[in-house]
Amino acid sequence: MRKSIFIKVFCVYLLSVALLSALILIFSFKTIRDHYIETFANDLKNLGTSLLLQTTPLFEEKRFEELDGLVKRLGKDINTRITIIDAEGFVVADSEKNPKLMENHKLRPEILQVLKGKVGTSLRFSSTVKEEMLYVALPIERNENIFGVVRVSLFLKDINRLLGSLKINIIYSALIIALISLLCALIFTRSLSKPIRELTRASRKVASGDFDVRVFLKNRDELKELADSFNYMTEQIRTLFSQLSRQKEQLNSIISSIQEGLLVCDKHGKIILSNESFKKFIQCSDIEGKFYWEAVREPQFSELVKKVRDEKRNYVFEELLMYEKVFLCSTTFLSSREETVVILYDITEMKNVEKIKKDFVVNVSHELRTPLTAIKGFVETLEEGIDEKNRRYVGIIRRHTDRLINIVKDLLLLSQLEEKGTTLELEEVDLEKLIERILKIFEPRMREKDLKQELTLEDDLPLIKADPFKLEQAFINLIDNAINYTERGIIALSLKYRDHQVVIEVQDTGIGISDEHIPRIFERFYVADKSRSKMLGGTGLGLSIVKHILLLHNGTIDVKSTPGEGTTFSITLPINLS
Repeated sequence: MRKSIFIKVFCVYLLSVALLSALILIFSFKTIRDHYIETFANDLKNLGTSLLLQTTPLFEEKRFEELDGLVKRLGKDINTRITIIDAEGFVVADSEKNPKLMENHKLRPEILQVLKGKVGTSLRFSSTVKEEMLYVALPIERNENIFGVVRVSLFLKDINRLLGSLKINIIYSALIIALISLLCALIFTRSLSKPIRELTRASRKVASGDFDVRVFLKNRDELKELADSFNYMTEQIRTLFSQLSRQKEQLNSIISSIQEGLLVCDKHGKIILSNESFKKFIQCSDIEGKFYWEAVREPQFSELVKKVRDEKRNYVFEELLMYEKVFLCSTTFLSSREETVVILYDITEMKNVEKIKKDFVVNVSHELRTPLTAIKGFVETLEEGIDEKNRRYVGIIRRHTDRLINIVKDLLLLSQLEEKGTTLELEEVDLEKLIERILKIFEPRMREKDLKQELTLEDDLPLIKADPFKLEQAFINLIDNAINYTERGIIALSLKYRDHQVVIEVQDTGIGISDEHIPRIFERFYVADKSRSKMLGGTGLGLSIVKHILLLHNGTIDVKSTPGEGTTFSITLPINLS
C-alpha cells in the first residue's frame, strides 16, 4: 500500500510530539516529586531540631511517660508522627502507637545513619502504621555522645495527593501543547506536500508525453527552485524530443530508402531492426522480435551470423546464395552493445552479366581456335614458297596469329580456373625439383639475354600437397615475365619454410612497376607497359592466371617493385591444402 508524503511526515511529527510529551511528563513529574520530598525532608529536619529542645530534658531525666504524652499532643497538633528512640533502638515515645508494643528500631535505615553521626533520611513503607512514609531522624547528644534519637515522619499520601493534582495540571498543559504542535505540524505538512503533489502530477503528464505542462509555486523556497528547474527541464526535454523525433523520422526514411537489405540483431540473436528491402529479399514482412534463424531459414546465412557473433569479428563481402538469388553479405559485430549488423547486396544481375561475359569469352575463344589454327597453317605454308620481298609481311601475320592463339589459350585456361568446383589433381610436390625443372626450360633465353640465374634453397624443405601442373603454369608465367622485362642483371629465386608455409620469392632486376600500376596488375588484360607487352607478345592474362592458381591452393601473392631497380613477387603456399 502506497503512503503519501503527507501521512509519512505527519506521522513522524505525531510520534515525535507523543514521545516528547511523554518524556516531559515523566521527567517533570519525577523532578517535582523529588523537589517536594526534599522540601518536606528539610521541613521535617527543622521540625526535629525544634523538638529536640522540648524532648531532650525529659529524655535525659527518663520521664518517658511524660515524654510519650508530649509527643502525642505535639504530633496531633502538627499532624506529624514523632518517635523518640534510645541508643539501643527501643522506642520510648511515639505519637501514633504505644511505644511498649513497638519493635526495636535500631536497624531502621534512618536510625543507622544517625548512629553513624549523620542526619538520617529514609523514604519507605512503615511496618508499624502500614503506610509509605518519609522519615527524618536527628541525634540526641550529650557531651558529643549519641544516647537517643528524635525521629519525625510524614505520611506520603499527603504528598502524593498534592502531586496528583499537580500531575493532572501538567498532563492538561502537555495535551494542549501537543495539540497546538500537531495543528502546526498539520499545516506545515500540507504546505510541504501540496507542491510535491503538483510536481508529481506534472511529472506523470510529462511521462505520458505532455511536455507543455508547467508548475508555478507561490512560496519562495527550495521547492520553488525545484519547480523552476522542473519547468526548464520540461522545456529542454520537449526540444530534445522534437529533435529526436525528426532525427528518427529522417533515419527511418533513410533506412527505408536503402536498396540494400539491412538487419540488426541484439545480443540474444533477436531482430530489432530491418528495412523493407531485407523483408522483400526474404519474402517475409513480420520479422521484428524473431530470432534471425527463424526469419531467414538459410543455413549459410545462419552459419555466417553465428560465426560473427562467436568470433566477435567482422566479415565483409561474403557471397551467399539465398532464395534463388546471389547476395554479397557484409556482417559487422558491434562490441559495445553486442549487436550484429547485416547488410545484403543483391548482385544477382551482376552475376548473370558476369556469367554471360564468361560464357561469351569461352564461346568466342572456342570459336576462334579453329580459324586461328587454320590461319597459322596457311601462313606457315605461305612462308615456304613466298619470295624474300613479301616474307616480312607474312612473318608479321604469323607473329600476330601466334599472339591471338596464346590469348585464346589463356582465356580458356582462366575461364576454367574461375569456374566454381574446379578440381585440383593433388599430390605431394617437391618444390625444389619443380623449380629446377622450370629454370632449365628458360636457360637458353637467359643465356641469350646474358642474365644470371640464382636459386637459394633452405635445408629440409617439406613436400607440399598441390597440383603440380597448375603450380608449374604459375611459376612459368612469373619467370617468363621476369625474363621479358629484364635486360641485364639477375633472375633470383628463393624457397623458405616459415610457420607451416612455404615462401617462394621471384626477384628480377628489370624495369620495375610504378606504384599506381601495382594494385591492378592482377586484372585481366592489364599491362603496365603496353608498347613493350605488344612487342614481346604478352597477353595481359599471365598474372591473373597466377593469382587464380594460387587462390585455388589457398595461397597468397604479394609484389614489391621499384621502377628502374626491379620487382619481387612473394608467394605463400600452405603445406597441407585443407
